Amino acid sequence: MKFIAICLLLSTLMIGRGVAGDSGGNWPHWRGPLANGVALKADPPIRWDANTNIKWKAPLQGKGSATPIVWDDQVFIVTAINTGRPADPKDLPKPDSDRVVKTTAPQVYHQFVVMSFDRATGKQRWKHVAAEKVPHEGHHSSHSYAAGSPTTDGKYLYVSFGSFGIFCYDLAGKLQWQRDLGRLTTRLGWGEAVTPVIHGDSLLLNWDQEKDASLICLDAKTGQTKWRANRDDKTSWNTPCVVKHNGRTQVIVNGTKRVRSHDLATGEVIWECAGMTTNAIPSPIAEGGIAYVMSGYGTAAAVAVPLDSKGDLGLDGKVQWRMTKGGTPYVPSPLLLGGRLYFTLANKALLSIADAKTGAILLDRERLNGLSDFYASPMAAAGRIYLVDRAGTTLVIRQSDKLEVLATNKLDDPIDASPVAVGRQLFLRGEQFLYCIETK
Repeated sequence: MKFIAICLLLSTLMIGRGVAGDSGGNWPHWRGPLANGVALKADPPIRWDANTNIKWKAPLQGKGSATPIVWDDQVFIVTAINTGRPADPKDLPKPDSDRVVKTTAPQVYHQFVVMSFDRATGKQRWKHVAAEKVPHEGHHSSHSYAAGSPTTDGKYLYVSFGSFGIFCYDLAGKLQWQRDLGRLTTRLGWGEAVTPVIHGDSLLLNWDQEKDASLICLDAKTGQTKWRANRDDKTSWNTPCVVKHNGRTQVIVNGTKRVRSHDLATGEVIWECAGMTTNAIPSPIAEGGIAYVMSGYGTAAAVAVPLDSKGDLGLDGKVQWRMTKGGTPYVPSPLLLGGRLYFTLANKALLSIADAKTGAILLDRERLNGLSDFYASPMAAAGRIYLVDRAGTTLVIRQSDKLEVLATNKLDDPIDASPVAVGRQLFLRGEQFLYCIETK
């Protein structure tokens, strides 16, 4: 009876964090089963290179930085393919003339593609062109048109290409529904990254942009809009964090003007907190009744907000702790593990560790030798932390308050997507290949 009670308690905790069923042995969301970067049941390899412990590698078409997800025997990935085919004049989107952009919209068709790979062999199971359109914006040189990761509840696959459509497939690749939610206009035309979040029968999309920013909740079965909460904010690129607290489910979204918690049932704002930087990219994480939110463009910002909070906390409201100096991440999201927050200074190879309860810095911007800058977020499994840089080098360190390097692993393939661990396998999405790494 005691064992059963423990199992029921663990199940309740998982559902409370937005996990559909027992997904601990899968990777259904870009940040893992609990959306905090931790692989619950995995023990991936510590060492590999191009010739060692590569179970398979699958060539990839097009360009994308979206993290793969894994469910049972399938690995799902999205990409965008420049066809090179000149657009028919009638298909060219009208540019926005009232805003400043630093990119140039293409004049050719792009295919927005969803793929499934066999987890055991790396062979492609199915591939669908979800849409073929001419983008209305360009994107940052380090970005792509396929940056939003897919997600699954174990029954259906949910894919967001932002302005180019939202799609739902069954796991065999049959289209269930699709929606066009209109055009996103991003800061300086740097591009989109809308990763959907599934919670029960709700599909959540961060639709923050330069005008008409919002949080959208769709019915996961039909794709119809449940509610749309207007947000007084700008382009943010982060993924909502869903957490149940005291009988109420909160949807927490980072933002330049405010971090906001919305009620999942209605979209109503429960609490909000100021203090982030421009370009709020890191995704919030939550545990133990506290939401942890960071941003790091140009300066440092981090805040730990009690989930019991109400109303506008501004810059001076009561929070668990707040950080305005030091180093916080720009593109990568922080990792929450064992009561510690692990994060980089901006995108640099400088690691900090903070006590999640107090915000006290335990390791302050320690140099990670042999690594370049980061876009990928850190991942933890089996007492180890995996940090993947943009050159394709992965540093494996021990879970600790000190920097203890276990291995440095190099692949000759740039990587911006975050690492994924399931079972004894590690999945890395490079520019050229999707890798499955497993000790032989």
